[in-house]
Amino acid sequence: MTTRVHAELNEPASETPVAPRSVPPADGQAGGSVRLNGAAESGNTAPPVAANNQLVKALRQSAIFGEYQRAFEEATGLPLTLRAVEGWQLAHHGNRRQNGFCALMSQSNHACSACLRMQQEICDGVNGVPCTLRCAFGLNESAVGVKIGKEIIAYLQTGQVFFAPPNSQQTSRALERVRSLALDVDEREAARRYTATPVVPPGEYQARIRLLQFFADQLGLLANQIVLQQKVSEPPQITRARQFIEANYREELSLAVVARQAGMSSFYFCKMFKKFTGVPFARYVSAFRVEKAKNLLLNPNYRVSEIAFEVGFQSLTHFNRIFRRLAGQSPSEYRQQAAVKWNTSK
Repeated sequence: MTTRVHAELNEPASETPVAPRSVPPADGQAGGSVRLNGAAESGNTAPPVAANNQLVKALRQSAIFGEYQRAFEEATGLPLTLRAVEGWQLAHHGNRRQNGFCALMSQSNHACSACLRMQQEICDGVNGVPCTLRCAFGLNESAVGVKIGKEIIAYLQTGQVFFAPPNSQQTSRALERVRSLALDVDEREAARRYTATPVVPPGEYQARIRLLQFFADQLGLLANQIVLQQKVSEPPQITRARQFIEANYREELSLAVVARQAGMSSFYFCKMFKKFTGVPFARYVSAFRVEKAKNLLLNPNYRVSEIAFEVGFQSLTHFNRIFRRLAGQSPSEYRQQAAVKWNTSK
């Protein structure tokens, strides 16, 4: 297994720009009541991002992942997160095993952006083998790809550890960086959490990453089974309904209209749609529209209000509420985060 870390253990790495997976369209049309063209048309196929997110969600909720996650975290004391390829939230946010110092730093927008860049760089470094990198504070983080065939659909992430105990100079540099972030925290508490970071010798750490690679292979097999089951078991009426939604998401879509397209009663369609897609009809439509909106938000020439109506929402307030519920942040926050990621990659 190849790991990309600096030769001197625990020396903070410089922040390296990250190449984004998606780039904003170069020349968008600004203003006016025109049809936006920032996102590719889906045609009659499910959107790759939305479909992948649903698949990773199914893996995350599976018994095999839950059992392995508990066993890994209890045995190692480290966090373990399964993250979709396009997931932009901090990998271990909210995990009870999250490094205390990292949790403290996440209170700063600047530190949060740096962590997101680091997280994306680690995932971009996964190319057939796990990738381990070191952040500016000297903590090591790793990602292992979960694949269906040759395509990476998700990452198993763990880390936030030292390979050797930090010395006083390293701790002083870390505190200087904390001061530069103007973070309103007790420096003694920051120092305590920093020096309390788990220390795992490199050989032992690599053995843990190899275990994650074996588990990633198992998850890949499970993901493939889920995809095959969905293809085999989904009735043609539900497939027809999904295709109609994806072709007409800009329009007002009611349950009755889509049920009629599927050739089913509204009551029976509602029941069957949730059974085979895993989500209620209204949530499926909202999730599809939000994924389309995410693509358009990458283009700064489009106003949020334009995007809301373009992807089928009837009001900006409703769009903002649904977007926050599904994406975990407002459309403006998502756009700002994407801009940071894009600018640092130049």
